[in-house]
This record gives sequence, structure tokens and C-alpha cells, in this order.
Amino acid sequence: MADSIANLRQRLADAENLDRVRYLEAEGAKNYWSAWSEVPVLFPRKDARLVPSHWLKFGSRHSPITGGPRLTVNPPNALLNYAFALAESECRLALSMCGLDSGIGFIHLDTANRDSLALDLLETIRPSIEAWLLDWITREPLRRSDFFETGSGNCRLRSGICSQLSETAPTWGRLVAPWAEYVARTLLAGRSDLQGPATPLTQQRRIEAKGRVWTPRISSFKSEHLGPGCGKTIEDRSSECARCAVGTASKNMLDAARIGRLTANGPAAQKKRAIKARANALAQHSWKESDQPAWLTSDLFERKIQPLLAKASMFDIPRSARRALPALRSRRSSHVRPPPVRSWHVITNPLMVLTRTLRWPNFSRALHYPVKPAGGYYA
Repeated sequence: MADSIANLRQRLADAENLDRVRYLEAEGAKNYWSAWSEVPVLFPRKDARLVPSHWLKFGSRHSPITGGPRLTVNPPNALLNYAFALAESECRLALSMCGLDSGIGFIHLDTANRDSLALDLLETIRPSIEAWLLDWITREPLRRSDFFETGSGNCRLRSGICSQLSETAPTWGRLVAPWAEYVARTLLAGRSDLQGPATPLTQQRRIEAKGRVWTPRISSFKSEHLGPGCGKTIEDRSSECARCAVGTASKNMLDAARIGRLTANGPAAQKKRAIKARANALAQHSWKESDQPAWLTSDLFERKIQPLLAKASMFDIPRSARRALPALRSRRSSHVRPPPVRSWHVITNPLMVLTRTLRWPNFSRALHYPVKPAGGYYA
């Protein structure tokens, strides 16, 4: 399709008259719009099953009612027609500001009730309008409530979306302004008695007279961001409304749980568990009960140490012992059996640190240490 349009463009240089130019333009438009025919049109899920099937793609630019672009039968073509009508009005205003008659055209024939020069000028910004519409219909869903179908099958726009589209008029006016001034400047190029046409639309001559460089400043129109499920207006950073997000969040949680299970049973996780199990087995095998202090007995732990653990903060003990919280949570309670003998010193030594921090009275005296352990209480 692109090669065909490029070939037609090259043939324009050999066109002998305007009729030939119009023919080549029509052939290029035919190839161009054929590439649009299968472009999908998005609707919210609740609307997609209620709209006619020919509303779900761009379709033909020619309406089956009129054989031309007018009285179109689907929403995207209706949006394009309305945007072209807004841009045509801006072209008409721009030509009037430049002192030109919008009814005397060059390419479009002069007919009644039609401003041919405004349509000629519209051709300069049509690519921008079509690119804007293509980006809109492929990125954001359309609401079924914004359109209605007449008895003849003509698709029309409702007032809400018409008001929204009308906000694009200033953008089209700024786009066409330099082109309107270019047409006026070109038509007056052979007049030696005039200094040159003014630039009332862009103020280009005034800006350049002040020593500055004129650059076009055009802000793009921002359409509403709609939810793909319900079609409600949502924030730009959101992908769904609050109600629709509940179901999606539940599905995401299930997917995350499934991924977590697969990861936990994967080779890397199994290797990590095997390394920890091997280290724990080696620690158990190398532990000897004879290495424990003589004063640290089961009776002393149950009567003296475990009641004091109940007064300590749940987070102070693991922090002092440098152990994970779940591993020491059960050892704080007095309603469970004492921990293994080999882990008593892990709790007793941090408890000595907490004694100074919490200032528990007579703690050392309550333990009845006969002698100071070799290496100190905190070794």
C-alpha cells in the first residue's frame, strides 16, 4: 500500500491538468483508506456485546447510504467527520483573517454552499487529525452511550461527545494558521507594491521583529481515559475503576500465589533449603550438652528465665539474639514446653542485655550465678 501511494505521488509531477491531479489523489485515497478498514475499535466489555458488529472496526470510508463520507454508519467515521467539520470552520476563519475568500478554491471545485478554498486548506492538516483519531480509537475505548443510530442506519453523535470534540477546535486552528498565512503570502508574491501580508494568526513577523525565532506551539488534545470493563471515566494512572479492580485484584492474588508455589518448589528454593538443612544438621551433630554452663539447668530455665521472657518485647529478644522472630516467638510463652537444651544460651545471653536496657531489678541475683561463665555473660 505504501509503495502504491509513493508511486502515485511521483506521477503527480507529470500531471498535465487539475483533473489528472484529482484522479491521482482519489486513487491514493482509495489505497490509503483500505488500510484503515480492519482497524479495530475498542468498546468496554459491557458495551461490546450490545453494539452492531460493523461498529467494532473502522470499515469503509464510503457510507452505504450516500456512497461517500457523509451519513456514515459507524462511530469512528462519525468522529472523523465531526473533527473535519470543526477543522473546516477553523480553516474558514483563518482564511478570513488573512483577507482571502474561502469560496474560491484550487483543487476542490466551486459549488454552491461549499467553501472550496477552506477544503483545500483542510488538506494540509488532515494527516494530523487522522493520526489523532487513530491514536484515540486504538488506545481508549468508546462508550456506546455517546452514539445512536437513526432509522436509516446513520450513526450520529450525542451532545456529550460533541462537546468533548469541540475542545479540539483551537488545536486545529493553531495547526492551520501558518498554512493560511503561507497561502496568502504565495498569492501576493507577485505584487511589488506591497511589503508583504501580515501574520495576524501566528504573529510571526512581530516576533521576528523583536529578534526572536518564531516556533509553532501546539498542545495536543487529551481524550477521556475510560475503564475497559465498565466504560467509566478513570484517572490516567489507573487501568480500571475501583469496582472492576476487585475482580482483577483477586485474580492477580491467585496468580501470585501460584507463582509463589512454583518458585518455592523450584530447583533454586530446594537447593537453598538443602543447604540450610545441612548446616542445621551439622550444628546439631557438633553440639554437646557438656559444653553448657553448669548453672544453666532445666529447672532454672523454667522457674527463672522463662517468666522474665514474658515481660520482654516480642521484638527485643530476636534483635538481641540476632535470630528470626518466628524461631523465638514460642520460646517467650510460659505455656509451652521449654526449648531444646542447646538453644538455652541463645535466649539467656540476650536476656542479660535486656536486663540493662529494661533495668529489671535483681535479675542477676535471681539467676543465682555461682561463678561468672568463662568468656563473660555475653560471649
